[in-house]
Amino acid sequence: MYRIRRWVVRHARAFEILYDGFEPLLRRLAPLVARIGPARLERPVAAVERAIKGWLFDCQMCGHCVLNATGMACPMNCPKRLRNGPCGGVRPDGGCEVKPEMRCVWIEAWEGSRRMRYGDRIQVVQLPVNDADQGRSSWLKVMRGEHGKEVAGSHEVR
Repeated sequence: MYRIRRWVVRHARAFEILYDGFEPLLRRLAPLVARIGPARLERPVAAVERAIKGWLFDCQMCGHCVLNATGMACPMNCPKRLRNGPCGGVRPDGGCEVKPEMRCVWIEAWEGSRRMRYGDRIQVVQLPVNDADQGRSSWLKVMRGEHGKEVAGSHEVR
């Protein structure tokens, strides 16, 4: 997955386009989600989301997805779980302070964001993750119109 994640970051603009096209499709499912009930859909939707986003983005399923603001690099891959940039322990070769064999997630995020049309979203301050949402679907949040409410200083990250 690490190799695929690095490839996705190198192609962040294409994935931004895909992401921007996918979100309206999710929003159109809102009436169906309301009819079936989000609680009933949580497990199956989260399982599909985990499989797809886990493979492509090495997503850690924090329940507060900000891939479109972090160059398609999941910030939860940071061993310190930092949501707003590197810790200051980045090695001269770009390696992580905690896991030297891994490239710093935030260097990847910055490089990916520079390839994206809306790359300046990386500068939006992210609020801490609510651990109660770990493993929950962020796609269902999009379907219910709740996506982006956890981002400080912004109504929506997109």
